[in-house]
Amino acid sequence: MFQQTFKNIDDILHKDAGCGSELDYVEQTSWVLFLKYLDDLERDKATEAELSGKTYIPIIASEYQWTVWAAPKLENGAIDHNALTGDDLLDFVNIELFPYLKKFKASADSADTIEYKIGEIFSELKNRIQSGYNLREVINRIDELRFRTHAEKHEMSHLYEDKIKNMGNAGRNGGEYYTPRPLIKTIVKVVAPEIGNTIYDGAVGSAGFLCEAFEYLKHSKKLTTTDVVTLQKKTFYGKEKKSLAYIIGTMNMILHGVEAPNIVHTNTLAENIADIQEKDRYDIVLANPPFGGKERAEVQQNFPIKTGETASLFLQHFIKILKAGGKGGVVIKNTFLSNTDNASVSLRKLLLENCNLHTVLDLPGGTFTGAGVKTVVLFFEKGSATQNVWFYQLNLDRNLGKTNALNEKDLAEFVELQKTKAESENSWSIAVKDIDQTTFDLSAKNPNKKAEAALRQPADILAAIAALDKESTKILATIKTLL
Repeated sequence: MFQQTFKNIDDILHKDAGCGSELDYVEQTSWVLFLKYLDDLERDKATEAELSGKTYIPIIASEYQWTVWAAPKLENGAIDHNALTGDDLLDFVNIELFPYLKKFKASADSADTIEYKIGEIFSELKNRIQSGYNLREVINRIDELRFRTHAEKHEMSHLYEDKIKNMGNAGRNGGEYYTPRPLIKTIVKVVAPEIGNTIYDGAVGSAGFLCEAFEYLKHSKKLTTTDVVTLQKKTFYGKEKKSLAYIIGTMNMILHGVEAPNIVHTNTLAENIADIQEKDRYDIVLANPPFGGKERAEVQQNFPIKTGETASLFLQHFIKILKAGGKGGVVIKNTFLSNTDNASVSLRKLLLENCNLHTVLDLPGGTFTGAGVKTVVLFFEKGSATQNVWFYQLNLDRNLGKTNALNEKDLAEFVELQKTKAESENSWSIAVKDIDQTTFDLSAKNPNKKAEAALRQPADILAAIAALDKESTKILATIKTLL
């Protein structure tokens, strides 16, 4: 049902003059979905309070509650035909509802509350749906959805992830919000966070890393009440520069079960890393910073190694913000391993001297659908210099693409061999003392890969063709004499 509802909503938004792409569909679906989710959450909390003999005070004032303005019901459960629609609905949403919800940011007790998130989300976006009749249809469809049971929330979170993935095909940099989930799950598995760790992504995008880390920890042991509070309030932290990605990331975490995500809308790279203190540091960094971006000179001043390459600045930030003994799993372009410019050389030296870069996963082209970029994943621990680096080259017997995406089974051998850093046809180790100490080149050159048969030279091919022609002529001559 959920899947069909999403498809119907996309069809409605496709007809609306204010929505031009899949990105707009996701953004506009998100705010309506959020308000329906909030209504179900409030009803659950009211029921809990009633069962324990307490009084629940709603977050949203009565006139702005979903069941009043969006979906007032008749006795038979159908939406009242007198419910707001057309220009009346648009005026209420744009002039009354959004300004009311924005105020929560200022009035909330702290940033880690659902009230603050409501205010922040509705400060960041606006209603783009231009037809009040289309908006009425969207509301009616979303009212059919339920967020009451664990199964319903689980299904909804998966469908929302699918919508985020589809944005990669929609242009306007939608793809940068989405890292393949099998890859994220594998990175989380290898980094192996524990309950009590603080987990950070400074380029949070759609919050895939934080969502998967939450799922991993949720199933890592039987959770106590204290564990649940720790996961909700004191584990996951993120920063995101772009408004749409911030909204999607926040919504994605909420749908996965984190009620008030600690995601901040800010440009991570605008912070001077010299100002990072011990209290600002985290146990674990999981991230796929945007590659190919270029940062202005004033942003570069926040870093000791000056470069315009966004991913290289993020890597400096991640190394600095990790606690001693902290662990990282970071996706980066494979050219990081071998670029000869001063910044790349200095950055490799910094990583090798300040962290134990124990594992490099070399991914095939096509891992990121729509991005013709080869990437590697760096796994490291802060606090001691690297002695040996274990490489694993993912060699698949198929080309990756939209219809043939990376899956967890593809990465199973890597996960298994990584535990012992075993050598194989796809894996090998290098000692840092043996690499060039001026360039610190870490090119992923697999010494164990079976050599492919050398291609013949054109002259040899022509000679072979001539010999075959000669032999064919002899055979034909013999056949003629026999006839």
